[in-house]
Amino acid sequence: MDLSFIWTIISFILIFSLIVICHEGGHYLIARANGIKVVEFTIGLGPKLLHFKKGDTEYSIRAFPFGGACIFDNPDELEENEKEKEDEDKLTKDIDVSKKNKSFGEAGVFARIATVFAGPIFNILLAYVLGLFVVFFCGETGTVVDSVNEEYPAYEAGIRSGDKITKINGERVYLFNEIRLITMVDTSDDWEIEFERNGEKMTVTLTPVTLGYRSRLIGISTKDFIDCSNLKVFKYSALEVRYWLKATFKSLRMLVTGKLNRDDVAGPVGMAQVIDTTIEETREYGVFTVIINMVNIALLLSVNLGIMNLLPLPALDGGRLVFLFIEAIIGKKVPKKAEAYVHAAGIILLVILSLLVLANDITRFFR
Repeated sequence: MDLSFIWTIISFILIFSLIVICHEGGHYLIARANGIKVVEFTIGLGPKLLHFKKGDTEYSIRAFPFGGACIFDNPDELEENEKEKEDEDKLTKDIDVSKKNKSFGEAGVFARIATVFAGPIFNILLAYVLGLFVVFFCGETGTVVDSVNEEYPAYEAGIRSGDKITKINGERVYLFNEIRLITMVDTSDDWEIEFERNGEKMTVTLTPVTLGYRSRLIGISTKDFIDCSNLKVFKYSALEVRYWLKATFKSLRMLVTGKLNRDDVAGPVGMAQVIDTTIEETREYGVFTVIINMVNIALLLSVNLGIMNLLPLPALDGGRLVFLFIEAIIGKKVPKKAEAYVHAAGIILLVILSLLVLANDITRFFR
């Protein structure tokens, strides 16, 4: 068997396991902090390979390294028991939030909001920690212009070497990657660019040149390397995560508005392809370079998982938060059957979408 293929599988499992453990670990830690009983903390899907019980919680690793779950003690998920009917008109604050090892449904609404919110937030925190590693060893690239192509709009507008780009169309930029991102997603006819020259702020308006698939150029390049093997690492790791958050939000907006095609979307198989390609293209530079790139991919995926889970869609954390926010506002729970039906429909749609993405990942081999 090809050694590269083995490393791809190992890297894929490690990256996804790390992201899932962090996400579900966020739910677990905040649940326990609020006295909510966790029946099972599991990594993977399918039959159990390893499992043990500590306290009230069973910990397990399952056969297929996709996903995971933090399962709460709430056996009456589909039923409204008599107590709930009697307390239907009571505010959530009347629940005995001091009780330990309570079921998820017994906890106060804000404890449940914090528990659900924790998964995506822990993914963002994981991305920051991974960013510390990447940025420390690789540094960052700032926005000071090194050279300007005389045949492109930036030169005609008056931008010169040494100018520091600070805003494009009112959007603050700290990294050159943010400028690259804008060239791929901003379809405005004219761009307003703010930059600093010798401490003075200046603003110009130019029309970028469209070149190839979605790429729009203004004709600048940079060599503004920022060494982050010092205390700067904390600032620039945050800016790196900020960049990936912006990239994720902008990509989602393009997806919703139809500006992305099906080959711009990838599922697990597609990500395995990305990992395989990255290993192939970087292994000649040494193991450490491969590791840096794998960490960078994990950073990207952790941000993506965090944001995607916050979308207000049924079966996702964001969908559950919608019901919890409604409860917090009106002072009583949404009927559990109604919520369960909505989430069940969401799960069906997610399964269908996952199958479509999987089919697209596989057929991409032949296109």
